[in-house]
Amino acid sequence: MKPTESSVVVPLAGQPYLTVTVALLSMVGPFTIDTYLPSFPDIEATFGISRALLSQSLGVYLAAFAISTLFWGPMADRFGRRLIIFSSLFLYILASIGCALAQSVESFLLLRTLQGLAASGGFIAGRAMIRDVHDARTAHRAMSQVMLLFALAPAVAPVLGGWLHDHFGWRSVFWFLCGFGTLLLLLMLFVEETLGQEQRQSVHPSAVMRVYIRTLLHGRFLALVFSLAFSFAGMFLYIAGAPTVIYDFLGLGSDDFGRQFIPMVGGIMLGSVISSRLSHRWPTEFTVAIGFALMALAVLVNLVASSLFQIHILTAIGPLVLYALGLAMAMPAITILILDCFPHNRGTAAATQGFIQMLINAGVASLAVPLLHTQWLHFVLGQTGFLLLAMLLWFTVARFGPKTASNPSPR
Repeated sequence: MKPTESSVVVPLAGQPYLTVTVALLSMVGPFTIDTYLPSFPDIEATFGISRALLSQSLGVYLAAFAISTLFWGPMADRFGRRLIIFSSLFLYILASIGCALAQSVESFLLLRTLQGLAASGGFIAGRAMIRDVHDARTAHRAMSQVMLLFALAPAVAPVLGGWLHDHFGWRSVFWFLCGFGTLLLLLMLFVEETLGQEQRQSVHPSAVMRVYIRTLLHGRFLALVFSLAFSFAGMFLYIAGAPTVIYDFLGLGSDDFGRQFIPMVGGIMLGSVISSRLSHRWPTEFTVAIGFALMALAVLVNLVASSLFQIHILTAIGPLVLYALGLAMAMPAITILILDCFPHNRGTAAATQGFIQMLINAGVASLAVPLLHTQWLHFVLGQTGFLLLAMLLWFTVARFGPKTASNPSPR
């Protein structure tokens, strides 16, 4: 392994541990989103609220996650990755305890917001850690491995959430999230810092603002970020809308969420393995193009099936698996290309990416799902629109332009 110019050398023996730990940090988001989905009916009954209002608990979480990335990113570039992860996990644990004890919908929404503010810290700093200790090609492989492990979360989370809900009630889901955050704190005790002192960046507001302005003026960077965000939104529509898909469209119960998530995550895991294996054989751009081709095929199959047949679990979930496979092939490669646009400000670059992606996810949960939830075809058309935007950005803009910022030197 050849470390990058901004890295602290991590021994080879420690790199698999780092990869696994970063993958577990990435699982915080899916666990916080998916584990409580089977509990929607009971939470609605507890607080006496509608499905539309409870969906806002997902929207505020994602919005808070998005906004807080803009804070955590520069902090990770200034104070190091470990401190940010420890701080954010501590806040996440407190917020999870609060959600478990909430007695009103107002306090529940507030604490879900705090969960979002805290959960993004490990997500941002962890990604930066991976790129710190790897060169571009091995970073693609490591990021694929992270995604392979991360992909377990959407499969495990709703099944585990359903089991906890059925045996211990919906509040036990948030006690579980508290325990998961505590486990991550313990694991981080054995992870070394990856950002050298000489590479620490200023957090003066003017310095931070200059970097953010550079990211917003970098055409290739923005095209990559939005392309990845919209392609992910095509799958996240079905994740955020899982209660509607499972309960309303398919007529299944709280213990049936695995029928959607396990096959979908199988597609993600297979795509991650393929992306990792191809990282040393194919150019990055070619891997991304193949991923988009698979997603386009999935959307085409979905459109045909929804137009010609009644909704069935095979016709509903099958195309989603193919879409997830293509997304998993493209996502690690695009992520590395995004971070490499700003090699001396990877925390800030990851923060901008996280902000945009989570803001779009929040819009999907708060606006798209309530708008499209009345008919299955509407979900399919929503996914089609997101993918078309993603492909337009990738094939017309993202592949061209300067690969790094015009002034890549440290601040």
